[in-house]
Amino acid sequence: MQPVILAGATGNLGGRIARAIVARGGSVRAIVRPRSDAETVAALRRDGIATVEADVASATALTKACEGGSCVVSALAGLRDVIVDAQSALLGAALGAGVARFFPSDFALDFTKLPDGINRNLDLRREFHRRLDRAPIAATSVLNGMFADLLTGQAPIVILRLKRVVYWKSAEQPMDFTTIDDVASYTAAAALDASTPRFLRVAGDRVNARQLADVVSEVAGERFRTLRAGGLRRLEKIIRIARVIAPGGDELYPPWQGMQYLHNMFDGRALLDPLDNDRYPGMEWTGVKKVLAEYVRARSAKRQRPPSSGRSNASAGARP
Repeated sequence: MQPVILAGATGNLGGRIARAIVARGGSVRAIVRPRSDAETVAALRRDGIATVEADVASATALTKACEGGSCVVSALAGLRDVIVDAQSALLGAALGAGVARFFPSDFALDFTKLPDGINRNLDLRREFHRRLDRAPIAATSVLNGMFADLLTGQAPIVILRLKRVVYWKSAEQPMDFTTIDDVASYTAAAALDASTPRFLRVAGDRVNARQLADVVSEVAGERFRTLRAGGLRRLEKIIRIARVIAPGGDELYPPWQGMQYLHNMFDGRALLDPLDNDRYPGMEWTGVKKVLAEYVRARSAKRQRPPSSGRSNASAGARP
């Protein structure tokens, strides 16, 4: 069996994709940088994932790492030096090694429907797409909306402390959410499928802000209300101000970048359609209700845990 060549396996999503491929009976050859964390690489190997060191600066090493692969999957995360430059080097290596298919690191809402200039990180993906679509290789992008895991605090939508679900423009705008594990499992199935189309669109759940408020009210046992933060023009103004106050040029996710993604979600144009959820039998999709229920339970358990005593801890570690 030809291995799936995977770049980015030492990252969160990449590691899950690698393990999901192995769980489906496939084999993985993970390209790791010479400076990758040794324990993370060792953990991959313990899970049956082969690794090979290669630097993107070495076309020879990168091409050799891709040789004999069935496809190349990128789960790289970064800015231009990664999404455009490193992925271009990886694409060149795939072509040089004669690999048949390439999966770019997209994993987002459908940014192909959005114009340039409203989301920096997605602009970089579109720029790479222009190179990829000119290359003599079959390409497949997996699009999944927003990672549902971000609803547990990182995305300012569900605010548990205030018992509010914040929205922009309209509380009726549907939004796509998919857990990282589900995206990894689906990507693994696609990597092992020799006949994938140019785009695969999946959503573990599709809800609007009003429905989110109902869901979190049910799992929390408390009434959550929606809160309109403003229209999209107001959000655009806030984004412009945030970029001046805290530009975060070298940061992958400065605050304004998250705001740009929220703008895209509530704009509605990037909604996934059609959905390809049923392409692989046996996929079980995790809804936002389960994600939020686990989050609420974890927070409740943390609040109920008795505070540790510094004195008792010191005594427990002392010798008689």
